[in-house]
Amino acid sequence: MDSLQRLAAFTTDPAGGNPAGVHIAEALPDDASMLAIAADVGYSETAFLAPASPGRIDRWQTRYWSPLAEVDFCGHATIASGVALAAAHGEGTYVLVTNVGEVVVETSSDGDGPTATLESVDPRTTPLTAARLDALLATFAWTTDVLHPDWTPAVAFAGVWHPVLVLADRAVLAGMTYDFDALQQLMTDEGWTTIQVVVPTADGFDARDPFPVGGVVEDPATGAAAAALGGYLRAHGHVEPPATVTVRQGADMGRPSTLVVDIPRTGGIRVSGHAAAI
Repeated sequence: MDSLQRLAAFTTDPAGGNPAGVHIAEALPDDASMLAIAADVGYSETAFLAPASPGRIDRWQTRYWSPLAEVDFCGHATIASGVALAAAHGEGTYVLVTNVGEVVVETSSDGDGPTATLESVDPRTTPLTAARLDALLATFAWTTDVLHPDWTPAVAFAGVWHPVLVLADRAVLAGMTYDFDALQQLMTDEGWTTIQVVVPTADGFDARDPFPVGGVVEDPATGAAAAALGGYLRAHGHVEPPATVTVRQGADMGRPSTLVVDIPRTGGIRVSGHAAAI
């Protein structure tokens, strides 16, 4: 059973999407080994899976590691894991037992290839104080003038925490740069995983997600942040559930990704996408 696979999540093209490692074995390696494997793979995250109960293939103990540290939950590596499990054990429903709770993954395929849908743990949001907002914007050399006036900055959770910044101008998103060390320190201090920076579109959002705490400048697709965004939209009354929005990410870094976010009236947020072997 011991295998290490590389897949690009939220795309049908291995040159697009967000690459993830998926390590499947009879037992999880120790922490030092998982970190070393993740660093060797070199992607923003590698998921490590082992059967949660002997002889069962429907429940998997799952941990996620970046090249620098463990991450409690990772959406794109979950999608990649679902597709890898479906290839090994057949399409159906799998339960990933993660550090943040059980995450259900439904797998199937369509005319474009294998696909997976994760259902997050229950989302929640908290205010982003003025002081923290100013500190965050300063790392991008932005002021509050770049923010869309109809959207309130907040910190959203669907497994891990992501500040949500809604910009008014797509050109500002396209030109996004930031102070890597300063943002990494701020995110470490606050316990944030990525920064969900978005601009509204006709059917959803264009997004970019800095990830310096993982040793990565930017994620081309961030399923955990998309789930957190879905929770933010519901909590702040920006959608009438049930609703579906599309998040397009990665185009600005040459790895276009498509994340479909389904927002029910209550409970976890569902995030869907394809995955392609690299």
